[in-house]
Amino acid sequence: MAGPPRSAERLLQGREAVGLFAVFGFTYFFAALLRAVTATLAPTLAEDLDVGPGALGLLTGALFIGYAITQLPLGHWLDRFGPRLVLAGSLAIAVIGCVAFALAGGFAGLAFARVLMGIGLSACLMAPLTAFRRWYGPAAQLRANSWILMSGAFGMVASTVPVQMLVPVMGWRGVFVAVAVVFVLAIAAVLAQVPRESVRGPGASSPGASGGYREIWRQRTFRSYAGLAFVNYAGLMAMQTLWIGPWLVNVAGHTRGGAAAGLFLVNACMLAAFFAWGFAMPRLTQAGWTAGRLIAWGTPLSVLVLALIVVLGPQAGAGMWALYCLSCTFMSLAQPLVGRSFPDALVGRALSAYNLLFLSGVFVLQWSIGLAIDLLRSFGADTAQAYRGAFALYAMVALATYLLHLRDYRRDRPPARVIAAGDETSDVSRAGSAHGPSPPPGVRTSSRTDSA
Repeated sequence: MAGPPRSAERLLQGREAVGLFAVFGFTYFFAALLRAVTATLAPTLAEDLDVGPGALGLLTGALFIGYAITQLPLGHWLDRFGPRLVLAGSLAIAVIGCVAFALAGGFAGLAFARVLMGIGLSACLMAPLTAFRRWYGPAAQLRANSWILMSGAFGMVASTVPVQMLVPVMGWRGVFVAVAVVFVLAIAAVLAQVPRESVRGPGASSPGASGGYREIWRQRTFRSYAGLAFVNYAGLMAMQTLWIGPWLVNVAGHTRGGAAAGLFLVNACMLAAFFAWGFAMPRLTQAGWTAGRLIAWGTPLSVLVLALIVVLGPQAGAGMWALYCLSCTFMSLAQPLVGRSFPDALVGRALSAYNLLFLSGVFVLQWSIGLAIDLLRSFGADTAQAYRGAFALYAMVALATYLLHLRDYRRDRPPARVIAAGDETSDVSRAGSAHGPSPPPGVRTSSRTDSA
């Protein structure tokens, strides 16, 4: 099945642009559902498999291992083969992972299947972000970046009460078989709708490709947001896809159905937040509130709310967790900001390198929080105290990471003045080139950028 041909420089408009987003949104909806469904199924899986928080964290985090190990080659593949072929190929692996999870008979088989799922889902966000950078204009990019995350929030909403209602009917294994069938349909849609591109020779994507990941890691803007990706933003995903559900059951005293309803509320709030960001971000940028400035002001709110959750303990229910997740959405602005600070030839690798940090952080946090809960319980803490202690440790690490970012932000930001939308390119270029090389001659850097 052949996708519609296109000129390498033509921006998509009208129905073409809407159709492209619809395919990516459909795919990312189910990718997010599959990623988050373990928060809903956690009590059922823990009971069926007879495992504790540490093992449950490892099983859930195994998906993010699969995500992480593919990120660096994924960037090369996106730059060389384009979003169409890469996304279709990765979804085929996701189908295998879902079927393997449904058929697995033990913990090891389930963990391996989760790794396969992670590999298969690894392009479901990176391919759209790369495509938006290449084929959408600046204003459309800002909205599309937020709304693709909104489609993921829809998937997370669907992973709560709807999945909880399906489990008695088809079992948790049947849920994964159904998702596998949906991904087969998604592959057909990707091949039909996403534009074709000429395959570039290895290492020949552009004169700027020679620096590769070395140039990306040296760039100051990238490094400034690396810690937030690994700790703060990854913490949102670790909580949303695993630990909120067990907290609601083991600390707040909810039933499984009540926890699923709480997760529904949390994810519905996230959906509304990303929808609002899509409308608000272009206007905020024009008013001088760039992504970098919003992140610097908004990130400490998430640490404050998490600290309140720890203090409130059993009184911190779904409403507080919804507030925590909402306060974390400021950090979602960092990924497109980082991508826009690189030349077009490196954007796939830059986004994938950033995503590697984020996904590695999710795995580390999901597992380490579970281990901390087990450790505190072994020292005599009850379950609620163990959860509160583990989350308090994470909150302290998140605060320290934010303070390091704030130091870099204050050092690199432009002189105190209102930044007009047209001035943002020079601001990021100045911050990005401080510890890294300027793009080589002949490499076009995008004017679609943001102030760091």
